[in-house]
Amino acid sequence: MRTTASYSNIPDRIRPWLRFPDRALVMCLMACVAVLSSCYNSSERTPDAWNLTERQLDSISFSTTHHYAQNYNFVVKADSLRIVCQAPDELPFDSVTVIRGDRVVVADIMTMPADTIDSVWVKIARDQATQGWIRENIMLPAVNPDDPISQFIDIFSDVHLLIFLSFVVIVTAVYGLRFLKRHNARIVHFRDISSFYPTLLALLVATSAVVYASIQLFGAESWRHFYYHPSLNPFSLPLHLGIFMCLVWTLIIVALAVADDVFRRLSVGEAILYLCGLAAVCAVNYIVFSISTLYYAGYPLLVVYIVFAVRRYLRCSRNGYICGRCGAEMRRKGVCPVCGAVNE
Repeated sequence: MRTTASYSNIPDRIRPWLRFPDRALVMCLMACVAVLSSCYNSSERTPDAWNLTERQLDSISFSTTHHYAQNYNFVVKADSLRIVCQAPDELPFDSVTVIRGDRVVVADIMTMPADTIDSVWVKIARDQATQGWIRENIMLPAVNPDDPISQFIDIFSDVHLLIFLSFVVIVTAVYGLRFLKRHNARIVHFRDISSFYPTLLALLVATSAVVYASIQLFGAESWRHFYYHPSLNPFSLPLHLGIFMCLVWTLIIVALAVADDVFRRLSVGEAILYLCGLAAVCAVNYIVFSISTLYYAGYPLLVVYIVFAVRRYLRCSRNGYICGRCGAEMRRKGVCPVCGAVNE
């Protein structure tokens, strides 16, 4: 005997949801309401976003091309810097001096097309009593941004320092590697330990040097903007600068892994000698690849170096055996170099 479902005991407010046609109709209506009532910002355009004054437009244009603007902070790095108290078109010229280490702020910027030396004049202020005007081409070489990253870049990019360090590093590396080879010490690429971390660190330094020189060669303006507005976050930078910062962070992580692995595998004395040799190799890599890339020779040289480093690691660094007595790693069967046991 067939029976028909009864809704007599169910409250009226729930009954529509138990009938499929009614429920489907309600859901369709809700979907239509949601689509038709999508979010729309009907607020009026703000005057600040569109009605800019000519001075504000000039400031934005100047900041785009010069990468700094009013209220930007600098630190004086020259021994002294003479600034004129009056505006460039006023007389007489009274001057004050700021010295090395003084922090100054850009108070104003003026363009003088009639000035044949430099049309851009910048007003900088150390305090209320010490402020004045100076040509931009005189100011910029004598100051650097008030940011530790920018100051590190300024020191690291100094041409005279780079030439001096190149000479010192190459001479020290040659004598150091010769000393290590004479004493049969462990050296990356030649008598390496059974770890790929040192080889990886050397390759990362070479790659970072090539990327850094490439940015200087093909993206000088983007590097200049990064110099004035540095960031350690690679995801907030343009692609090429983000790749470089990723390499820098990877270098730091791999360097820590190298130190940990070397001290775990070698004695303290041997580990220090090995790390000194590795530092010398990395320093030479940085100098050779950063300079050669400026003349486009660094790119094929990097490929050759990667092939050489990987082949040397695969051929000379892997230890396929372990001593049965002391557990020391051995490159081949025979006498253990640590305990003297014969392993066959």
